[in-house]
Amino acid sequence: MNMDERIARINELYYKSQGQGLTEAEKEEQARLRREYVDSVRNNLKSQLDNIVIEKPDGSVVDLGEKYGGKG
Repeated sequence: MNMDERIARINELYYKSQGQGLTEAEKEEQARLRREYVDSVRNNLKSQLDNIVIEKPDGSVVDLGEKYGGKG
């Protein structure tokens, strides 16, 4: 299931919960899909932050992924 399909299913379950309610299995699915979505966003953000490189005025380069992240 790709991310667009996950988001669509999360939204579908949300609207169903507002209307008629969810079964226990659907509640578990909703919680699992939400956790997968949050984990994906978190991992993408971490990956982006690990790839930030700053060039200082003196010309030196600081790779923030190596300095602060898990890179390197």
